[in-house]
Amino acid sequence: MFERILRGIEITVILIFLAALTGYSNPSLTNSIEKIRAYTRGIEFDYTEWMAGAAALKAQAASVNLPQTLDRETQKRVVGEYFRITQSILDKEYQLSQLYADPSVTDKDSATQPIRHELAKLYERQREVAPLAEAILQEQVAQVVAETGLSAGGQPIPNVWYRSTPLPMALIVSPRDRIEQTANISVDTDLTVDEQVKLEDDVARGLDVSSLVVQIGGVGVYPTMVARTANLNWLVNTIAHEWIHNYLTLRPLGILYNKTPELRTMNETTASIAGDEIGMLVVEKFYPELKPSASFPEFELVSLPFDRPDPETLLRPPFDFRAQMHETRINADALLAEGRIEEAEAYMEERRQVFLRNGYLLRKINQAYFAFHGAYADVPGGAAGEDPVGPAVRKLRAQSDSLADFVKAISWMSSFEQLQERAR
Repeated sequence: MFERILRGIEITVILIFLAALTGYSNPSLTNSIEKIRAYTRGIEFDYTEWMAGAAALKAQAASVNLPQTLDRETQKRVVGEYFRITQSILDKEYQLSQLYADPSVTDKDSATQPIRHELAKLYERQREVAPLAEAILQEQVAQVVAETGLSAGGQPIPNVWYRSTPLPMALIVSPRDRIEQTANISVDTDLTVDEQVKLEDDVARGLDVSSLVVQIGGVGVYPTMVARTANLNWLVNTIAHEWIHNYLTLRPLGILYNKTPELRTMNETTASIAGDEIGMLVVEKFYPELKPSASFPEFELVSLPFDRPDPETLLRPPFDFRAQMHETRINADALLAEGRIEEAEAYMEERRQVFLRNGYLLRKINQAYFAFHGAYADVPGGAAGEDPVGPAVRKLRAQSDSLADFVKAISWMSSFEQLQERAR
């Protein structure tokens, strides 16, 4: 009886997500989002169709409950095989894209036929292995979620359901005179770089805004979408991160996700903190041999024989991406606050060149870049700049007796002011 009740809750949750998404996909013509969608309608990702297919697969797998019949070592072998197949697919897809992009390859069909043949076999094998591997990882994350106290009667609600898949990209839009995400529209997975740039430029010129198409790691629909990867530590963190979004969506913080920039940052920072903690516990419990170890480079002191050493032989401090991005955000905010928009945009482009020279291939650093990345403030510094929301969320976590206490407390908040009052 209890299982049937939970299944009823599961179906209800799916319907809530579908209804919410359908409502969002048909905004009023007076909505400012509609002006942006004039540029994206033909390339927007269809979540409703994807969720319906993914939910059917998950319900079918859940009815069998196969992970419970496998011992831990067998589960690890299945997950290992899944990662090997995934890595082979990613490698072959990269080779395929290189061949299609190579102007010297004139007969694309003949040149790519062997790789496409290999990929077809890999995709077939993945279809066989993925449902079981995903079910195993779901169950492992669910066990840890229950152990942390984020469950009802030992059962996470909603169930931990995810599917690894090629993800849509997101068109992020911000005003030019400040950094604030005013739109996040999912577009097709297969947009080329040229098509991404054209979309950004068309939106920016047509609406006088800052725009950027970004890659994402997951989407908190239901079942959640998670990017394909062969990195187990990243995968379990992301599964947990997106499940936290599902959990929050049934509470005020998640329901009000888009109401203010502060609430969005509270959502994303909470999901990042909780996802990383849950993911770490999953690895410790089920894959201890893969637990990341803290290692630091050892430096030798070398006595130099000359009064004026060759500069090329001296150790240079490593380029600190987070510190440099933090500095960039602070300076850009200051320029924008003074109304010096063009100067701020020129400065961000200059800084992008600095990152490029240090090995970070960022296509653009602009207001939209910071509007998107600045919401993930689980670690000090970085793209969030001096935004006070991230530090307040981190302070609440530090003050909380447990992860469950932290998530439960923040999940019922409906404003940044409530967080400030609690995290004094």
